[in-house]
This record gives sequence, structure tokens and C-alpha cells, in this order.
Amino acid sequence: MKTPFVSKEQLDQITKEFPTPFHLYDEKGIRETARAVNEAFAWNSGFKEYFAVKATPNPSILKILQEEGCGVDCATDVEVMMAKKLDFKDISFTSNDTRAEEFIYAREVGAVINLDAYEHIAFLEEVAGLPETVSLRYNPGGVFALGTDIMDHPEESKFGMTKAQLLQGYKDLKAKGVKNFGLHAFLASNTVTNDYYPTLAGQLFELALEIKEETGVELSFINLSGGVGIDYSPADKQNDIAVIGQGVHEKFDQILVPNGLGQIKIFTELGRFMLASHGHLVTKVLHLKDTYRHYVGVDASAVNLLRPAMYDAYHHITNVSNPEGPLQVVDVTGSLCENNDKFAKNRELPEARVGDTLVIHDTGAHGFSMGYQYNARLRSAEILLQEDGSAKLIRRAEKPEDYFATLYGFGLEG
Repeated sequence: MKTPFVSKEQLDQITKEFPTPFHLYDEKGIRETARAVNEAFAWNSGFKEYFAVKATPNPSILKILQEEGCGVDCATDVEVMMAKKLDFKDISFTSNDTRAEEFIYAREVGAVINLDAYEHIAFLEEVAGLPETVSLRYNPGGVFALGTDIMDHPEESKFGMTKAQLLQGYKDLKAKGVKNFGLHAFLASNTVTNDYYPTLAGQLFELALEIKEETGVELSFINLSGGVGIDYSPADKQNDIAVIGQGVHEKFDQILVPNGLGQIKIFTELGRFMLASHGHLVTKVLHLKDTYRHYVGVDASAVNLLRPAMYDAYHHITNVSNPEGPLQVVDVTGSLCENNDKFAKNRELPEARVGDTLVIHDTGAHGFSMGYQYNARLRSAEILLQEDGSAKLIRRAEKPEDYFATLYGFGLEG
């Protein structure tokens, strides 16, 4: 079973002040995870966690991570703008199908640019000029497997470049005067195994040797990207970041150090691992309905949490108001005119009554950030449960005037 990081008494008080639905984040848990990650990779003197802004783009959350020594990885120019406004010094820019003005801005603010395609080398040079440091994103193709378990299919991914393109890219960049080089790869998503990062690291470390031999380039850093998941389901076992860090350390000492590359810095982008388990979507039961199934209708919807509708992803649900109620098999649904607007299907849950408060777990990453406005449903508030137990509004809920603000000519925008 999963236990909410907030008590029923705390939630009762918070929901009196802030109407549901809302996303709630646990400051204490966020800080503890950030410190655990930094400790797990402390053996590498240049280590830096570049939190993926796309996972949880809230300045209050980013400032907590900044205080814990993290940098940020940005996918768009607006995310870079947010990072600059927060005075981040360590910013990476990992984009694809990138507009010229985005490269120009990233170059202007000194973000480390991670190129997704070989063709983007010439494009970046033309529109913004090549900086002293450039990273290239690698896609090995085929499938990525751990033993007999297929973890993902890189060849189906739109991200990254082939090995031949990668090697040629380093040759081109070196000839054009680039001085510092990075390597980046993302081969599997949301892995629940301590073996993913060490296996990936071993492959990239071997590739670093090949890059040096073929091109004369000695990498300055290797970015293992994201892909380390969490235990969304109680049946899953949480990853142990200390074991993962030690596994990468062993590969580093086996492969890079004996070949004179022990100075390479290790970077990560652990957006999901850093934040997902430290967020709840808090919602209340509005209606009960019985037809061919028993439906529990709540005031949240896929607007607030898209993953179950988009990926059929599992998110655990706790009935905080009636945790010991008799078990019922239910679908938990939102109000959108879409049949996939369901947080749970045929799920056994304690009896839900109108007015009960439900906690949907593990929404701290790719939760609020994937929201949208279908059916003119408005995005929810975000609230921080601070270390002292108090609740702080860190993003207000949208209002109808926010929805109308970009419309002109019909008197709605005012």
C-alpha cells in the first residue's frame, strides 16, 4: 500500500482554504531526494543533476532544487527564460525541431546546447554561431534490453543521431573550433530497476573511448539523461539511487579511468525520480453513478493529470476520508467529454462517498505540466506543503478570464 505524505487532518485544513482539485508537493521529500541523488554521485567531482523543467515547471519547486545544488535542463526558450529569471547558473538546453530564435536565446544566455540532430550543427552555426561547448545526443537504434527484458525501442524514437552521425559531428565541431564536448543519451523511460543507469553508463563510457580513438575528442561530460523511474504501483519496487550511483561508479572506474578519461563529469536529468513521488493530486468525490459499472466521479479530470488517459498509466489512489470502508470495484472518472477521462478502471477501492477526499499519488512530475484546457476546464492550483507543515499557494488556479485572455474581438478578453 502507498501512504500519502500528508495526513487527513492536514488535508482537511488545506481543503478548507484551497478548493479542490489541486496538486500538492512535499518540500521535505523533495529535499531528501535531491540530497540522496547528490550523495549517490558524490564520487564524481563534476557531478550535476540537471532537473528536467518540463516535469514540474514551477519556480517555487525549482528554487528548492537550486538550493540543493541542482541545475536545470530546458526543452524550450520559455523554460530557459524561467531558469534565467531564477538566476540558475547551470542550464542545459535539450530541444528538437528547434526554432532559430530558441537557439539564439540559448546561446545568448550561455546555456549548454545539446543538439538532437547532426543537421542541427550547420543550422546552429548559421543562426547563432557555435559556442565553445556543444553536446550531441546519441540514439543507438535497435532495442534496449537488460538481459532478456526489452526496456524500450530507441530505433522508434525521434530523438538523437546515429553513431556515424555522432562521430562525424564531433569531427566537424572540433574542426570549427569547439573546445568542450558532451555526450547525451536517453534509451528507456521510467525504468524500475537499479541496472538501467549502470548499463547505459557502460555503453556510453565505451562509446567515449571510441569517440576519442576515431575523432581525437576527449569528452568533458557524459549526460545519462533521465529514465530512472518510480514505483507508481505498490507492486513495483522503488529504485535505490545509492545502488544505482555505485553501479555507475564501478563502470566509470572499469572503463574510463584506466583509459585516461577519469576527468569526465557525469550529469543526470532525473525529473521523474526527483519529483514524481513528492506530488499528490487532491480531488473530491462529486457524484456516484451505477450503470454497467460503478463510477466515482471526481472534480479533477485529465486536464489536471493526463497520464492515465494518454498512456493508460497507473496512479495509486487513497480515499483519505474513508480508508477503512468496504472495498468496491469502481472506475474513477473526471468530467471531460472523453471516455478515456478515467483515473482508475475496475479498481478495488474503499467505498467512496460524495464529498470524500481522494489522493491520487505520484503526480509530482509530468502531472500539472501536461495539463491542458479541453472543454474549457481550467488548470488547477499548485500548493507546497512546507517543511514546517504549513501550506503555501505556489500557483493559483486559473480563472475564466485567463481562458479568455488571448481572444480578441468578442468582448471576452476583458
